[in-house]
Amino acid sequence: MANAKSNLKVLVVGGTGYIGRRIVSASLAQGYPTYVLQRPATEIGLDIEKLQMLLSFKKQGAHLVEGSFSDIQSLVDAVKQVDVVICTMSGVHFRSHNLLLQLKLVEAIKQAGNVKRFLPSEFGLDPARMGHALEPGRVSFDEKMVVRKAIEDANIPFTYVCGASFAGYFAGNLSQMGTLVPPKDKVLIYGDGNTTVSFMDEDDIGSYTIKTLDDPRTLNKTLYLLPPENLLTQRQLVDIWENLVGKKLEKISLSKEDLLASMKGMDYAGQVGVGHFYHIFYEGSLTNFEIGEEGEEASKLYPEVKYTRMDEYLKIYA
Repeated sequence: MANAKSNLKVLVVGGTGYIGRRIVSASLAQGYPTYVLQRPATEIGLDIEKLQMLLSFKKQGAHLVEGSFSDIQSLVDAVKQVDVVICTMSGVHFRSHNLLLQLKLVEAIKQAGNVKRFLPSEFGLDPARMGHALEPGRVSFDEKMVVRKAIEDANIPFTYVCGASFAGYFAGNLSQMGTLVPPKDKVLIYGDGNTTVSFMDEDDIGSYTIKTLDDPRTLNKTLYLLPPENLLTQRQLVDIWENLVGKKLEKISLSKEDLLASMKGMDYAGQVGVGHFYHIFYEGSLTNFEIGEEGEEASKLYPEVKYTRMDEYLKIYA
């Protein structure tokens, strides 16, 4: 559905990733000329899934632009072809954690001098509110803040998209660690299970992200993904599931002390993950604040996006 704003050219860096592919799809769906950074042959190697995804984007009308983080000029050349750059490089440790590579992209945008908006890799907890975060998981937030400082120091116009837990990792499994599918009999409840969490279908994250690109209301602001009907406690999420499958699960409460003690003996990625679960499910760090001058809430700005409710989302798992 091409629209009036479709003359803005959009480059997605990390377009084959978990969130990146949704952003590419949403950009194409909303009618933007969409460019996707493709690494040189030597870097893609034999990663056939990645290459075939890039080719499928091309079939859908995206343009592939070659560029490498080991060659700043190639990034400058890529950026010069577009108006908006969205970076979706991974910040999670069980995949590939490379948030600080974005500093090279910031440098390229600065040198190119033509970019009207940059959206760095964010999409989760707002790092500006996570100064108190636990080690070692705080590294994700610290690195995002380093990237933000570089963007703001260079006077690059930005939008930060924050504030949802990805439904694929937090809803489909009823927020259980170490699995992606719902438990059959017993469910671990964090504390009393009554902390409010924002859950969002990853396709909706893509849609909301693309909506911001030409919107003056989101210029140099944070867009928070806090759609009211998806602000649920873990107990409410479990309740939705129990109603769907017509079966009660045994609930086992995990105290925050026991959660934090479980970090001992875990590998680094596991410890990072536990820290993030602690902030989301015990502190309520996705939802425990009022949005001030610095931000806007996505579903208020864009009521036309029909976001997926969690009862609908969970049906496919039943």
